[in-house]
Amino acid sequence: MSKSDLLRQLPAVHEVVKDISSEVNGKPEKEITRAVQDAIKHWRKTILNEHHAIDLKTDMRSLVKNSAKSNLTHPTDQIRSLINASGVVIHTNLGRSRLSEKSVERMSETARMYSNLEYNLEAGKRGSRHDLTENLIKQVTGAEAAMVVNNNAAAVYLILKALAKNKEVIVSRGELVEIGGSFRVSSIMEESGAKLREVGTTNKTHLFDYERALNDETGMIMKVHTSNFKVIGFTKEVPSSELIQLKKDNHELIIYEDLGSGALYPFQSEGIGDEPLISSVIDNGIDLVSFSGDKLLGGPQAGIIAGKKKIIEILKKHQLARVLRVDKFTIAALNETLQSYMNEEFKEIPTVRDILKTPEEIREVVWRLKRKVEDHSSLHIRILEEFSQVGGGTMPDVKLPTFCLGLKHFKGADYLARAFRNYRTPIIVRIKDEEVLLDLRTISDDELLTVEDAIRSIE
Repeated sequence: MSKSDLLRQLPAVHEVVKDISSEVNGKPEKEITRAVQDAIKHWRKTILNEHHAIDLKTDMRSLVKNSAKSNLTHPTDQIRSLINASGVVIHTNLGRSRLSEKSVERMSETARMYSNLEYNLEAGKRGSRHDLTENLIKQVTGAEAAMVVNNNAAAVYLILKALAKNKEVIVSRGELVEIGGSFRVSSIMEESGAKLREVGTTNKTHLFDYERALNDETGMIMKVHTSNFKVIGFTKEVPSSELIQLKKDNHELIIYEDLGSGALYPFQSEGIGDEPLISSVIDNGIDLVSFSGDKLLGGPQAGIIAGKKKIIEILKKHQLARVLRVDKFTIAALNETLQSYMNEEFKEIPTVRDILKTPEEIREVVWRLKRKVEDHSSLHIRILEEFSQVGGGTMPDVKLPTFCLGLKHFKGADYLARAFRNYRTPIIVRIKDEEVLLDLRTISDDELLTVEDAIRSIE
């Protein structure tokens, strides 16, 4: 059958709308019409480009109907909830950190009602949204002052723009990192108007390298915590606690550390990675730090800046502070996350909880799931030891011991992975050696029934 024959078989929009209206009760007619139009466009494009892949016995009207119903049930242009069975705790492609239940409830309450976002209840007049979060950040970090912007890249940019424009910023060559989306520290610095002054080498930078680079044009020493990669072997870096010594002859010099992920929980004490505690860095006397809210912190996307009060005040008054400010939902979620840290309720924060899960805890849950689905005739099911990842460009060298449910199907791993993705609640898995692995480290208890149902639905 030729392309023109297939194109002639495409139904009219009104015909398909009439066919499926009774099957998608509750959907507005305009929404149904758009879904049908998109389905027809899809199949017209398929016919023109890949008509050889279409089963000639298939009724085009049925294909369009099924596609339209799928568009209505699972719209591709809307954000959807899914289950992360990949074992990557902070999964950048899947929205990074999950929020705590308290954070979700606070965001919902904030959405339903008016709030004191910029209103001082005590004084009865206009207030500042900075005040709502600043005290909490000060308490959990020990900083003199703090502010929040919309992500850590924005925090870096604001700091450089407001404090180091037209000045030299000294950075170790080994710390000129590239973060996600091809954003480079050097590029952000160039955009800010600061002048990059590289010192040291890729693998070794000494205190004297910084000292020799100081001159009348120096405005800042910037240390970048390389959380998304590791250099192993013949290496040397200078901690911020030593860089502070360079301020003794220049009190106007700013020592700033971009911590990247930023940890408020002492993962090192659990033998997990070597991320420094933010409070420890602040205690060393550094002027400024910045870090993410939605990585190890386990909160919403945000860039948190903490440090000396006189410097934070400059940042708050800069014109960019308004451009980069966060909304009421971010503040609500971040405050609840910080409250959990203050109350030492760490397991309430899903990111912290999932990183800290022991292999024994995970194995017990995997065994229970296996017993419920092991009678599935089309699947070969087993339990195997594996490793999870922290993710989000954090602790790249850390492997978290875990247990996975391994699934094999005679149609192959790609077929299985696609079946999980296409389930009513999509489930994202990982594939290893033609076997689909479900890592239960990143699956919560209330998601287990859905996973069980998804396994049973596989044909």
